[in-house]
Amino acid sequence: MSKERFGLAVAQMGPIHLNDSRESTVARLMEMMREAAGRGAKLVVFPELALTTFFPRYWMSEEDAEARFFEPSMPSPATQPLFDLALSLGIGFYLGYAERTENGRHFNTSILVDEHAKIVGRYRKIHLPGHSDHKPEAPFQHLEKKFFEVGNEGFGVWPMLGTTIGQCICNDRRWPETFRVMSLQSAQMVVLGYNTPSWNIHWKEPAHLRMFHHLLSLQANAYQNALWIGAAAKCGAEDGFHMIGGSAIVAPSGEIVAQSQSEEDEVIFVSCDMALGDNFRQHIFNFAKHRRPEHYGLITERTGAGEPLVRGTTS
Repeated sequence: MSKERFGLAVAQMGPIHLNDSRESTVARLMEMMREAAGRGAKLVVFPELALTTFFPRYWMSEEDAEARFFEPSMPSPATQPLFDLALSLGIGFYLGYAERTENGRHFNTSILVDEHAKIVGRYRKIHLPGHSDHKPEAPFQHLEKKFFEVGNEGFGVWPMLGTTIGQCICNDRRWPETFRVMSLQSAQMVVLGYNTPSWNIHWKEPAHLRMFHHLLSLQANAYQNALWIGAAAKCGAEDGFHMIGGSAIVAPSGEIVAQSQSEEDEVIFVSCDMALGDNFRQHIFNFAKHRRPEHYGLITERTGAGEPLVRGTTS
């Protein structure tokens, strides 16, 4: 793969309200795509569920959610102009949306689209947070486990735009296995979108930790896997429900090299040196030389924590 510079843009979105139309939302995406292309981007990253408000915060039936918030095809009539613009600009993009499959299954999905406006990669969110039961005492719901199935296609990596790109969604970024599985497939970049509430409905988590843990997850996984990471937020107060911003581009060194400054539509950009991760891959995280998978069995054998393994001692 080429080690030339790679123009990476992250397109943060401000709030999308319940009454906002698909067409008005896509128009916002198109405006940011034009800006990204004008700044030299090869790829622009849009958020998770970028076409609608974050609807899992509302209690409703699965049928009502499907009718209002899910996409039965991609591109859809509302998103076709985004694909057409990408083709005319020669830019690729990542887009998150609620997917309804032909046989009626529901996934929290993202796609990678190349510079020819062809979908080259699809990912279905695996680490679904939240709950499936109604919690009327909570200030809002987090019903991803009600509205979505666990992704069934694993963590893929796709050769595109002269490099190798993996994708994930929101809560996946908190799990180290997400990035390690992709780096073991020679990913050089991982892109993702997220919608992260500013309040934790499950316990009184200090508010500052929401942003701290978000950035910590990106930085640690970028460094430990020698990856460029681009993360796009949908943020601000959607009909009064606030989500964090903090869209960021992180280098393989673990350093944040660009970060959003607002909670509105905002494009950040970095001309990524794709050779930057080479020293980390060769001298620190040289998997072929240093990994010892024979000692990592518990990672796939256990889901929850169990008893310590009893080991013998030697004198």
